Amino acid sequence: MRVMALDWGTRRIGIAVSDELGIAAHGLPTLERRNIQRDLDALTGVIRDRGIETVVVGNPLHLDGTESTSSRHASRFARRLSKHAGVSVRLWDERLTSWTAEELIPASSRDRGATDRMAAILLLESYLAASKA
Repeated sequence: MRVMALDWGTRRIGIAVSDELGIAAHGLPTLERRNIQRDLDALTGVIRDRGIETVVVGNPLHLDGTESTSSRHASRFARRLSKHAGVSVRLWDERLTSWTAEELIPASSRDRGATDRMAAILLLESYLAASKA
């Protein structure tokens, strides 16, 4: 099963996809946000081109697990993407993925796009590991 993970943000969306076996995750170019319609169209194109069956959208909960304002926006985005692309879209806890991504990328090669992409990879790896358990 092919899965795509999105590190959703107001300026950029980090994207990662799994291999056909649902084992490995690799990042795709980060999507610079323009407007909701363009974003949905671009992501739907990736979903169709790569045969994605499930999309996982990072849910930016507070550290104590409660919903944040950003998590409400991510939830709304997930619902719109599901309707637009016609695929299953799930929210997935993304606490600390951006922080971990920044720690993994050397400062000399770090940019926001790279951090968002790495956060999406970490999110997808977390989802894939939990799916196997």
